[in-house]
Amino acid sequence: MRALTESEARVIAVLLAARPDRERERLRTVAIPRSTYHAVRRRAYEEGWLRDRYVPHPVAVGRPVVTFAVLRPFADRSEEVAQIVAADPGTVVLWTGGHVALAVWLHARIADSARLLAKVAPALATTPPAVVTVRADGPTVPVFFDFEGLWCNVVGLTGTLAYPHGLGGASDGLSDDDERPIGLSSHQWWAVGELLRRPFVAAEQGRGPHLVGPLGLPFSQRRLLQRGWVVHRTILDPSLLPPYQGRAADQVVLVTGTPRAGARPDALFARLSRESRVFPFLFAVGADRWLLGAMGGSTPPPRGASGRAAAGAADAARVPRRDRDPAGAGGGIPPAGRPPLRPTSAGGVDGLEGAPAEVVISRDRAPVRGASPSLDRAPGS
Repeated sequence: MRALTESEARVIAVLLAARPDRERERLRTVAIPRSTYHAVRRRAYEEGWLRDRYVPHPVAVGRPVVTFAVLRPFADRSEEVAQIVAADPGTVVLWTGGHVALAVWLHARIADSARLLAKVAPALATTPPAVVTVRADGPTVPVFFDFEGLWCNVVGLTGTLAYPHGLGGASDGLSDDDERPIGLSSHQWWAVGELLRRPFVAAEQGRGPHLVGPLGLPFSQRRLLQRGWVVHRTILDPSLLPPYQGRAADQVVLVTGTPRAGARPDALFARLSRESRVFPFLFAVGADRWLLGAMGGSTPPPRGASGRAAAGAADAARVPRRDRDPAGAGGGIPPAGRPPLRPTSAGGVDGLEGAPAEVVISRDRAPVRGASPSLDRAPGS
């Protein structure tokens, strides 16, 4: 596999920021020739390194309850669990690897989430699932599948343009005491559905994936983006991405635990990102459980390579690839007693009680349902 060039690395960083910039602003930021920028941008999407998705504000679409679940099914029932979760209309993310799955779903009520968990419970191993359920009308998901921070760290760029992007929170036009937006007309509901389906319709029609972004959208859909009812996100697929100067982020590390009394999520995030150079792509803050998602490399970076280790955790996440150890190093915990995240974070997860549960998902297996946070149907359809 060839390595990424510096120009490719810089273009990917600019696109991951998913800012509503015009192309001229992106060209100015990336500081490479126009022809090179457009060639790299097209290549990044055609090779599957990047994909555009549209993420609805959960409250705006009447599904304010967001559940994050780390599931450990029995080995012979992994596909069954994946099919059950994928079939639920509220599922927006499903990642599978080894004997672990990460799922995210949106529901109108907590009871709906509980029913889905009950469906998969008989197929799960004795280890209980790690579940974080939050309401999306507050700052409960400060980072939601935002890969800009970790990518900038991988390629040694200083600072980020827009990281972190979260999910939900305050938005223009949302009522404080209602689960639905004020005055969402039938045409606006249609526009929401069109945006959410846009990447999938484009693929069916054979339209280039680099043309799925927000440039050139009709006014009704641009208005949804401006009001925050739907957000545009550019998603990184590390399983398809070539390494950059010998560094790659090809392992997903999930850390979950109970917060200590008085622990603050903003303090934990600051300690991870500033002191430990760990940039979570996912951070969910529940009342009694928090969930962090980071990425690391299956092999250490080469000696003398410039820049920091992948996602700030490559040296700590030395987990064999699945083609060497299909079990993911004993069900997801790295060998030799070396957890994947905590040594690198230098105690950055001290806000969690006891020894946080740590799981590694290898990303070299295609997920049953796209590893991208967006509904593939209009809400309620």
